[in-house]
Amino acid sequence: MKIPPVKGTRDFYPAEMAVRNYIIDGWKKVSIRNGFEEFDSPILEHLQMYTQKSGAEIVEQLFSFKDRGDRDLALIPEMTPSLARMVNQKINSLPKPIKWFSVPRLFRAERPQKGRLREFFQWNIDIIGTDSIAADAEIIFTTLDYLQYAGLSENDVVVKVSSRKLLAAFLKSLSIAENDLPGMYAMLDKKPKMPADTFAAVLNEKLSDKDRASKILAFMETDSLEKIKKSLGVNQKIDDAINELLEHHRLLNEMGVGRFYKFDPGIVRGLAYYTGIVFEVHAVGGELRAICGGGRYDNLLKDFGGPDIPAVGMGFGDCVLEILLREKGLLDKHIKKPELDYFVVSDKSFEENIFFDLVAKLRRNGFITDFSYKTDNLSKQLKTASEKNAKKCIIISKEYSDSKQIIVKDMATGEQQTIPIDKFMDGLINSK
Repeated sequence: MKIPPVKGTRDFYPAEMAVRNYIIDGWKKVSIRNGFEEFDSPILEHLQMYTQKSGAEIVEQLFSFKDRGDRDLALIPEMTPSLARMVNQKINSLPKPIKWFSVPRLFRAERPQKGRLREFFQWNIDIIGTDSIAADAEIIFTTLDYLQYAGLSENDVVVKVSSRKLLAAFLKSLSIAENDLPGMYAMLDKKPKMPADTFAAVLNEKLSDKDRASKILAFMETDSLEKIKKSLGVNQKIDDAINELLEHHRLLNEMGVGRFYKFDPGIVRGLAYYTGIVFEVHAVGGELRAICGGGRYDNLLKDFGGPDIPAVGMGFGDCVLEILLREKGLLDKHIKKPELDYFVVSDKSFEENIFFDLVAKLRRNGFITDFSYKTDNLSKQLKTASEKNAKKCIIISKEYSDSKQIIVKDMATGEQQTIPIDKFMDGLINSK
């Protein structure tokens, strides 16, 4: 009986592994050149890490279990709570601002669908310890730095930006209580996933007030800050949030990525811990879910028992990104076929001490080298060298091994030369 992989997970054969490595290597390269340091956490956390902030209902969205010590544990579904825990443990000794990145393997117990799996990799970048709007801009700049590195332009992706401060001030102006805001955020975040009439019906049912519901719908469909300011009138908190968004956009323009920016009050982000500017990156004109998202979460460290320290961050999964890169033909462009520097072949009469000594020396000098375990057919070995995309082939035969010579064949041109082994190795070492 063949056992399939667990639903919602992936097997990474060499071709798929090459894609995964290309994506993750790019994330790491861009993080480092933007001044972020890498960290990691355990794949398991105490279940309380998630229930204390999101309530017991979150358990249905996690892979959780009891261990042998009767402790409630969970496979990590996101990295931000672990980051908060780790920073809180050493908050007094960490230089600030903290600029960290991570690429964890995450798990969510949800229905698999296009661009969403139960197991996936996620790039996280976070800046902790500053309330500067420049940090919010830098998170988005770094995100776009990777997307441009991967070959995507403003014709391919758009950064949709909004503000929890603005949304909260607007909702409070409609006499919606502070305690009701988290539930409103979670509901409003579902708007893009519902037909317009369905969402309007859900909103009317929740508020039991058609006038307030219509005002919220109009707010979420407004396409400019100027229109919002004009329609809402004088409100200091709303004005402050709008000015913050304007400054944020100005900084992104100065950083050279303002062309990717679009104000969209429909971007809410369902998680309750966001407190300021929030954003999502979407494919232009596509039907894919958000490529990534993030924002400011100034209260999270305090909520996990730490001090009141501001923070901003972003999470970027690999599933939607891979789909988009394939659609744009960018993976075939960047992922090269594996190749060898040398493939060593021989006939039946070779001296094993010469053969394996040469293979070992090539590898120890940093050359990607392989050979065939079967030496009964020289032409088949050469064919294997070609299939493995070898740049050069080294041929050892009895005819030449007695004089300590080898044949080096260029697989691209077909040219070959006979050369003493010692001279060949000296040339390799001197060329490094």
